[in-house]
Amino acid sequence: MQFADLYQPISQNVVTRAKQIKLLICDIDGVFSDGRIYLGNSGEELKAFNTKDGFGIKALINSGVEVAVITGRHSQIVQQRMTSLTVKHIYQGQEDKVQAYEELKANLNLSDAEIAYIGDDGPDLPVMEQVGFAVAVNDAHPIIRNLSHYTTLLPGGFGAVRELTDLIMLCQGHTLGTSGTSA
Repeated sequence: MQFADLYQPISQNVVTRAKQIKLLICDIDGVFSDGRIYLGNSGEELKAFNTKDGFGIKALINSGVEVAVITGRHSQIVQQRMTSLTVKHIYQGQEDKVQAYEELKANLNLSDAEIAYIGDDGPDLPVMEQVGFAVAVNDAHPIIRNLSHYTTLLPGGFGAVRELTDLIMLCQGHTLGTSGTSA
């Protein structure tokens, strides 16, 4: 199965970059979610997550690629969702995402070329400028799209993360699972 048969054509440069990935770092708002934050009258915060993205994350982890999230906000909802997906590296409340990035890179003994990052807006820019594979969701800010090596066909919160996990897995020679643990 070719990636282009599922989503869109990709360049050899994208294939080369994706083959090297050992760690995928994701932003949350605008990437895992559609960027909207729902606030209830009692101050509770709600976010919607796409189960397709969750399935992709689990499949990627099972293929041997580490996954991390770095987000500027702090939310118990994010902690619960990422824990349920077996994501081990959860950095919340990170106004300076580069600090978390450098810590992850050192702890996992990885080079920039072995790391992918998917983002959507300005706070993601400093990390995206360093990683080997910078990915923008389809509805990302134009600055982020212009910087990225790949822009997803799908928007944030609507399968963009799954698209990227499929891309990495296919480029690394893995088959895409269609059954298994729910996400």
